[in-house]
Amino acid sequence: MNRTEGGVSSQQEGAAGAEEPSDVRRGTGALIMHRAWGLVRFLGALFLFVGALQLMKTGAASLDILNNEGLLVRNPGSTLGLGWIGALFVLSGSPMAATALTLVEAGSITEIQGFTMLTGSRLGAAFVVLVVAVIYALRGGAGERKAPVATAVIALSTTALVYVPGALIGLALLNFGPFHSLELHFPGQFSDVIDLVYGGLLARVENLPAAVIFLGGLGVLLVSFKLTDTVLPEIDKEVEERSQRKWLSRKWPMFGLGSLVALVTMSVSVALTVLVPLVTKRYARREDILPYVMGANITTLGDTMLAAFALNSPEAVRIVLAEVIAASVLSVILLGFFYTPVHRLVWRFQRQVIESKMRLAAFTAALFLVPITVIAVSGLLG
Repeated sequence: MNRTEGGVSSQQEGAAGAEEPSDVRRGTGALIMHRAWGLVRFLGALFLFVGALQLMKTGAASLDILNNEGLLVRNPGSTLGLGWIGALFVLSGSPMAATALTLVEAGSITEIQGFTMLTGSRLGAAFVVLVVAVIYALRGGAGERKAPVATAVIALSTTALVYVPGALIGLALLNFGPFHSLELHFPGQFSDVIDLVYGGLLARVENLPAAVIFLGGLGVLLVSFKLTDTVLPEIDKEVEERSQRKWLSRKWPMFGLGSLVALVTMSVSVALTVLVPLVTKRYARREDILPYVMGANITTLGDTMLAAFALNSPEAVRIVLAEVIAASVLSVILLGFFYTPVHRLVWRFQRQVIESKMRLAAFTAALFLVPITVIAVSGLLG
């Protein structure tokens, strides 16, 4: 009886042992297929991204409203407002940043105008954080509604605190002789490959109305960013699982974390939106997120730099490089030497904003009214 039981037991163990490698093989195969499909989607997003830039460049070259004395691109002030309001409406700064570079490459706007439009896109990019914060606030209890909204206000005000004065540094760089003479671009063979891949498509659409080509390219660009988002890892869950409050309260680790998340996700909108669940679920304190926001606002320009090189435009590369240098220098100076007063200023500002619904509504309205006013006044000044 024991032998029988022992024999049955041994047979069962053998069968289980035989099944394990099969399960492992199936699991490995599924993982390989999942990663392969992710790679295919990423390559598809990259194909659409570069193609969208070519379409927008072609359309912008003939679009009246974006040429010479067009209202939206009349001067650097107009393009600042255009980049800002555009980012607010599409809930992302990257499409408007890429648009700025295509307009420069097409000759529709100057290098300085392209820089101010890029700056405007950065100022409006964080608006999506406020949208997500309001959703979280409505879902939470009465005592949990201020934290997500305060996080959004901190993200928006910190972004402005860096990019508004940083614009002066960037403009100085673009007017600096040695910097202005930089000619950075991919090898000529890269342009040949782009012409080979997209030349036929551009030839088919070049007779369409300029507005159709440009807006069609912008639509494809939005699709490419959306597709990229489906491929990238969900950073918020990973950070939540691995977070430790001790290092999440230190400025330089938080600065590094913000830089890493924005670099991996290639979107400041995504990187800053991550803060809402982190703060709401108390993995991080909103008192400590200012360095994170600064770091994210620097490395988020990675996809914009890729767009500049894809356009094979030294002017576009200089614009992005000036923005990166300006944001990096100013952020490091503020964190290294003026962190306490800057932190106190931002903290007091967000407390004033979220103190009442009326003030929050006024703050939100100002996000739209300021760029619209900038465009209007710039148009009048010519």
